[in-house]
Amino acid sequence: MLISVNNVKINYESFGQGRPIILLHGNSESHKVFDKLINSLKKDFKVYAVDSRCHGKSENAAQISYELMAQDVIAFIKKLEIEKPILYGFSDGGIVGLLIAIKEPDLLSKLITSGANINPDGLLRSSLILYKLVYCLSHNKLTKMMVFEPNITVQELAGIKIPVHILAGEKDLIRRKHTELIAGSIPNSTLEILTGENHGSYIVHSDKIYNILKKYI
Repeated sequence: MLISVNNVKINYESFGQGRPIILLHGNSESHKVFDKLINSLKKDFKVYAVDSRCHGKSENAAQISYELMAQDVIAFIKKLEIEKPILYGFSDGGIVGLLIAIKEPDLLSKLITSGANINPDGLLRSSLILYKLVYCLSHNKLTKMMVFEPNITVQELAGIKIPVHILAGEKDLIRRKHTELIAGSIPNSTLEILTGENHGSYIVHSDKIYNILKKYI
């Protein structure tokens, strides 16, 4: 289903009934990566699975940034009058979730992120070098975003008011110290490092993530 928000057409699907939860995927993906999670969540929640701009079936807009994606989701929530949703964001979706919690302190009821970073240096050095090389060769705007963004400060994180739960894999492409910095900068947040998991192994087309989220939602 397409909806016009923030001067862009965003695709989303909704499932189930109950307390609202919004799912945001990672870079170069679509909401389809959450297929198994949605199947479990829809039994007890109203699930909104969103394709970010320039992803999935959403409009391939000329411009993309984490700031723009955050504004898209803020407008989406307000247009559909979704009251105090939980937001779960994976990778880029987690970055967007952090920006929403910073920009609109009272919009969400709770935020859960997996494998998010607040600046490019949060990536493992080898991963950042690879993405820079890919961008030099392809000039892909999605890769460019990862190389130069986001630029969230710890001071901004300190202003987040809602409960935040930070997840990452033990073998994540986000540096563990960076993940710990994020969690340590958000008041009353929690941190869970998942043994044996990498950046997306417990999320993408996986039912593992539901059992992890159950503790927080």
